[in-house]
Amino acid sequence: MSTPRGVRNRNPGNIDFNPRNDWQGQIGKEPGGRFAIFDTPENGIRALGKLLINYRGKDGMPGVGGKGIDTVLETINRWAPSNENDTQAYAGAVAKRIGVRTTDPINIKDLATLRGMVVSIIIHENGGNPYPPAIIDEGVRRALA
Repeated sequence: MSTPRGVRNRNPGNIDFNPRNDWQGQIGKEPGGRFAIFDTPENGIRALGKLLINYRGKDGMPGVGGKGIDTVLETINRWAPSNENDTQAYAGAVAKRIGVRTTDPINIKDLATLRGMVVSIIIHENGGNPYPPAIIDEGVRRALA
């Protein structure tokens, strides 16, 4: 069985490469692909967490949650747009893992919430979570720093 692309790239959120995003530890773009490559999984997880935190200030979905992106559904809708993903199913799986409904407001800057979102996205994007808790914890700590 081959290693998932997100794990190979140390980019477990499968973040698209964008030269304007000078992520800590971003070392390039996968050959012939669209995703960023990071020097360590911790920095890939940091970038995933930072993006989720940054989404909070963006426009959310009409009639969902409060002002801005503040629910699992809105976050996953932004993370994994429906033109590429079954966003409803993805959001449902993430919400179930962190113990909320897809339209419940969440505090993404809460350590446990951010960690739960990060782990859920890693599982969804890679078919599982290959990282020990210490690597996840360090990536999330860096995202909140």
